[in-house]
Amino acid sequence: MKKKIRSVKIVDRTDIQILTCLQENARMNASSIAERVNLSTSAVIERMRKMENSGCIERYTAIFSEAVMGRDVSAFISVGMEHPKYVEGFVRTINGHKDIIQCYYMAGDFDFLLHVVTASTSTLTGVLEDIKRIPGVSKTRTHLVLRTDKNVLSPLPEATK
Repeated sequence: MKKKIRSVKIVDRTDIQILTCLQENARMNASSIAERVNLSTSAVIERMRKMENSGCIERYTAIFSEAVMGRDVSAFISVGMEHPKYVEGFVRTINGHKDIIQCYYMAGDFDFLLHVVTASTSTLTGVLEDIKRIPGVSKTRTHLVLRTDKNVLSPLPEATK
């Protein structure tokens, strides 16, 4: 299912402040946000509702500690496909794999970039073998992550006012 892309028409500095609060902690309540941005709680709720309705805020989520969850090996795997006819089946298979947390369709030497988070290098080897068994996969390249220095899931929009 393709997402409908909607443009954000009204995002001002105050909206950016609200989004910054939510980016820091999606469970921050409207009254706490209101204190930080100098608005009433009802004004914050109304602004959040408008951003939700416009599609600016897609969802609220929890981010888990990979290390605490026993999944502290992270890697990016570039995947090349033999032919575009294999893409749909590849994506379907990847979406069902628990260790693959992101899949990007790319331009360039490789067709896909996968972000894998798993428990150990031996389970990473298993994931790589799973990927290589998918029909149409012609080549892979694995990049093991040693450290994450920045991890922002969604960039803040530019203010329009």
